Amino acid sequence: MSMQPWFRDAKFGIFLHWGIYAVDGVRESWSFFDGEIPHGQYMAQLDRFTADRYDPAAWAGLFARAGARYAVLTSRHHDGVSLWDTAHGDLDVVRRTPAGRDLVGPYARALREHGLKVGLYYSHSDWNHPDYASTRHEDRPAGEEDNPYAEVPAGQEDPAVWARYLDYRDGQVKELVTRYRPDLLWFDGEWERSERQWRIPELAGLIRAGAPECVLNARMLGAGDYATPEQGVPIEAPEGPWELCLTFNDSWGYRQDDDNYKSTGQLVRYLAETVGAGGNLLLSVGPKADGTLPAEQVERLEGIGAWLAKHSAAVYGTSAGLPPGHHYGPSTRSADGRTLYLTLFDIPRGPVGVRGLRTPVRRVSVLGTGAALDHRVIGGLHEVPGVLWIDPPRAADLDEHATVLAVELDGELDLYRGSGRL
Repeated sequence: MSMQPWFRDAKFGIFLHWGIYAVDGVRESWSFFDGEIPHGQYMAQLDRFTADRYDPAAWAGLFARAGARYAVLTSRHHDGVSLWDTAHGDLDVVRRTPAGRDLVGPYARALREHGLKVGLYYSHSDWNHPDYASTRHEDRPAGEEDNPYAEVPAGQEDPAVWARYLDYRDGQVKELVTRYRPDLLWFDGEWERSERQWRIPELAGLIRAGAPECVLNARMLGAGDYATPEQGVPIEAPEGPWELCLTFNDSWGYRQDDDNYKSTGQLVRYLAETVGAGGNLLLSVGPKADGTLPAEQVERLEGIGAWLAKHSAAVYGTSAGLPPGHHYGPSTRSADGRTLYLTLFDIPRGPVGVRGLRTPVRRVSVLGTGAALDHRVIGGLHEVPGVLWIDPPRAADLDEHATVLAVELDGELDLYRGSGRL
């Protein structure tokens, strides 16, 4: 395990799903796997993937303004098309598309120049590799319908061919590690084989040898550093470090027909709820085939950045805040444990209450404006503390997306979690 402090403190990252699927705006890899379009039609997109307006410095600048601290690029999705000039096979954008160049290297350099950590996505599976569909998950029952891109029927497994595929995968991962020195590797496709079949311990050793501080997600089965729930803030947060990956609309990559966008306010809410539960938000951007970013996504990233610029103290370097029931909304704690940050999504109709807080409060203010708010404790009996009531902010101090109150404590946080006198 190699979890690094930077990951826990970062809180916000960008997930870039970019590949030939952006040409026609189809689902990445899955569109041919699930038979939505013919395989030949999917692969014909190679001829029109240009990246001719790709400006990684502009990407990195936008992500930095948005408040992201890291980004993750799909170096190779399940379709097997690599965004760099791999020596393992020839299905890459350098040899097979008009782009004609390595797209990963400039991305990594631009991120580092803007102070962002470099993440690379890589799929264990490759539905275009001739050796991939040479086995099946060892726990998959015989007789279930098999997808020919991913598995063979029971009894037709070829261990030698499968070992050859793993050598190909390991070779590509070694290239990514040695050439780009990623701070994070985000694996996917793990569900199609077992930890033993994937040779996870050997792969982890290969990565650690070249990049000992590289953070790995949990889809490196048994060797990952953090969990990766998708598309919804968990009701109960995973144990240990975790990251929610989320789309702007309903698609990971560029889909010109998907206009079901979340608003900036909704995205800020996802961010606040995720960070308040102790996780990071990884928000998926889908570049177009020419390398430009959709205007709707740029606009929302700028909006998130404006909110984060005002409320950075409540996000970066914090830990999960109050447990449910103490405050009706997400909250975070400062690194020294002496400040609680309470998020208000709606305009308060009266005083804001905090229950079960034993620690005396020194001061309450509105983050971003500094406006002080009167507060008092009312009630309580024996070991049960009274309720902290905070006067609502003035209209001028409310944020259009989410208002944050900074509650400065006179000591370490001490919460009452009991049931009272029974």
